[in-house]
Amino acid sequence: MRIIKSSLAAVLIAAAIAACGGSPTKESTGEFIDDTAITTKVMTAFVQDKEVKATEIKVDTFKGNVQLSGFADNNAEIERAARIASQVPGVKSVRNDIRLKPQ
Repeated sequence: MRIIKSSLAAVLIAAAIAACGGSPTKESTGEFIDDTAITTKVMTAFVQDKEVKATEIKVDTFKGNVQLSGFADNNAEIERAARIASQVPGVKSVRNDIRLKPQ
């Protein structure tokens, strides 16, 4: 009986550890927290910048890879947003999908 309990405990612990690990399409809890912090830092940098309209740009982060989307008034704003995002600590890459506002 004691061996069964020990084996069951080992299986449960292994399952719990495996559930915490990330995969190519799913983040671990730690990665989710890190990505949330990166997203917040990028958005804060946009708010502090006078040339980038933070309210019109969406930031998504997955495993340190940042994706920017939304609309900008001109190409300079699009390029500046990407440059600002790339300078945030923890950012591995920036995919810039910001588009010019339709005229």
